[in-house]
Amino acid sequence: MAKAAAQVKPDFYNPAYYTNRELSWLDFNYRILDEARDKTNPLFERLKFLSITASNLDEFFMVRVASIMDMVHAKVEKPDLSGLKAQEQLEKVEQKCHALIDRQYSTLSRSLIPALRNEGYDLVMNPDALSIEQRDYLKTFFEETVYPVLTPTAVDASRPFPLIRNKSLNIGALISRRKGEGEKNSAGMTLMKNLEKNGEKIADKISKDKTLKKGTMFATVQVPTVLPRVIRIPDGDDGKMAGVLLEDLIKANLDKLFSGYDVACAHAYRITRNADMELDEDESDDLLVEIQSKLKQRQWGEVIRFEYEDSMNPKLLKILRREFDVNEGEMYPISGPLDLTYLMKLYSLPGSSEYKDKPWTPQPNPALMQAQGDDLFSAIRRKDIFLSHPYQTFDPVVDLIKTAASDPDVLAIKITLYRVSGHSPIVAALAQAAENGKQVTALVELKARFDEENNIQWAEMLEKAGCHVIYGLVGLKTHSKIALVVRREDDGIRRYVHLATGNYNDSTAKLYTDCGIMTCREPYGEDATAVFNMLSGYSEPRQWNRLHLAPIWLRDAFVTLIDREIQHARNNEAAHITVKMNSLCDRDIIAKLYEASAAGVKIDLIIRGICCLKVGIPGVSENITVRSIVGTFLEHARIFRFANGGNEEVYMGSADWMPRNLDRRVEILFPLEDEDCKASACHILDVQMADTLKAHVLNADNIYEKVDLRGKARIGAQAALMKEALEAAGSAHDPIRSRTFTPAQPIN
Repeated sequence: MAKAAAQVKPDFYNPAYYTNRELSWLDFNYRILDEARDKTNPLFERLKFLSITASNLDEFFMVRVASIMDMVHAKVEKPDLSGLKAQEQLEKVEQKCHALIDRQYSTLSRSLIPALRNEGYDLVMNPDALSIEQRDYLKTFFEETVYPVLTPTAVDASRPFPLIRNKSLNIGALISRRKGEGEKNSAGMTLMKNLEKNGEKIADKISKDKTLKKGTMFATVQVPTVLPRVIRIPDGDDGKMAGVLLEDLIKANLDKLFSGYDVACAHAYRITRNADMELDEDESDDLLVEIQSKLKQRQWGEVIRFEYEDSMNPKLLKILRREFDVNEGEMYPISGPLDLTYLMKLYSLPGSSEYKDKPWTPQPNPALMQAQGDDLFSAIRRKDIFLSHPYQTFDPVVDLIKTAASDPDVLAIKITLYRVSGHSPIVAALAQAAENGKQVTALVELKARFDEENNIQWAEMLEKAGCHVIYGLVGLKTHSKIALVVRREDDGIRRYVHLATGNYNDSTAKLYTDCGIMTCREPYGEDATAVFNMLSGYSEPRQWNRLHLAPIWLRDAFVTLIDREIQHARNNEAAHITVKMNSLCDRDIIAKLYEASAAGVKIDLIIRGICCLKVGIPGVSENITVRSIVGTFLEHARIFRFANGGNEEVYMGSADWMPRNLDRRVEILFPLEDEDCKASACHILDVQMADTLKAHVLNADNIYEKVDLRGKARIGAQAALMKEALEAAGSAHDPIRSRTFTPAQPIN
């Protein structure tokens, strides 16, 4: 009798089991666009979501597409985790970007603009369709406000093609001298003829084309950012709120900028440049100076996207295309206004509140409300405090630093700053603490992308105030969120620690969902001290009590936790992993999750953005679910729950499961030991797993779909948590009792 064939173990690293990182990110932007198309959302919220997709795309091109193009130029042949080489990635990304942009403008023109007009907002009117009163208003506005700001530039031998700044909106034109102009001034006539000849030569050189009309020149003008993109004008005869785009007004008056010339055509265009900075930190004597110099170079980076009006004159298009040196895939003809980020400006229009979600006010923290009469330090000594933003206010974090700055018993304050707000009360409190004689140490991460300039300013200000400022670490970004307050008390020195998933930014704390804890448990305090000693003096401790750090051994910690669940599954014990994070694209972690799924571990992933893991692969990922929640707030918290055979463990931290977080950043993972804190974190996971309104679920075809509501309650996780925060603030004596959510409960 023949022996049964041995079961073949799947290759968990098979590229077919992985999704390309960039394509997965574009899927995320599609999910945001779905919210702009969702007619159940208020109209101005839909405008906001469409604006976010445009802003996201800008950064995607400047960083991710730029990175792929760098690899193409360098002839890098190594495939990514999904098996695609750089050139293949670029082609697929460009194809998907073109489709996404087409969908953006279809959403704008077919859905949002008609909806705005139906509600009395006519905000993208053609100047040619205005009443006499409106024309007169715009004529005066242009002459008095717009004209003095504009700087038109013609291209000729003495004036080469100008630097077109990254992401700036511009108007390109072909102009030719009007016959009969300048004849009364022979000197002026000679000058103009010389300019024409030079201009014609340059234009011919640029276009390699002899078809331009004799005397035709290329000219361009930047649309000024100091003026509003949408110009409010007197309401129309129909009573609708009327407005004109600034670039349309400039185009309609372009002849005034080139006196004596005819404007053959004028069209808007915009470029995106490579803005990904490569720092040679090992060779740099001063990281601050090196980053300042690199910031200036961003405006000169390679053009990687060229957007232009789809009606652009072919001769003008040829000139611009050759000057920017772009190929077909990098050209994006646009059927509508360029740069949809302007839609965010419309969000604050007067009288629009009825078309937006009700404004949310973060609620007081119930645990701190119970501690009325006690100072913040006393409340933390009583028990660990769980913070959930923006459902609860960020004020306790600010108050911790402010209180420490003025408390005579506080000896030292130490903190990591990755992204802070423009008028940061935390930075101001740190400066005040230093002036009050406290020992203040602040690690300001200068390499926080697109916040470099802001962080440089804060770092210099803190230094002037007497703080000890660390400008990050060579070769690593410090992305951890930790603050330490050292205080002298009756029974000795006590250390108060704040650990979180989000930045010390009071502005984004109203927009991003993040969690944190405040504790004075001694093991956490010892580890916090070790973290700052390591950051400031490269002193790695021999052992850690509670915290897991990247890049030291955080990766190993996650692998160990997953391996433990695998062993529990094999022992027929409780084995379940629930994870909430921003992105998942680390090959080794994904392979380990596949191994766990194959062993019978139930895995639920709540991943806002990039997810390179695929679900539903037989024998590989049948026990894995993936969902993404896109709502009013940006999901940003990282929570990790492990069933551990019934002895559940819960962690939070600053790291996603990405190579950069695990290998090239300073990150912190911390356990929740207080039972109430643990229950609060688990509750967030449970509510999000039950979401049926804002969740997109990944299916076996690698497509995200909204939840089928048939037979299900209508549950929105963010709405549920807002409702609970309101109720908890009203019954602070028992915050756990105030939770009214159950998976079967509809949310109105």
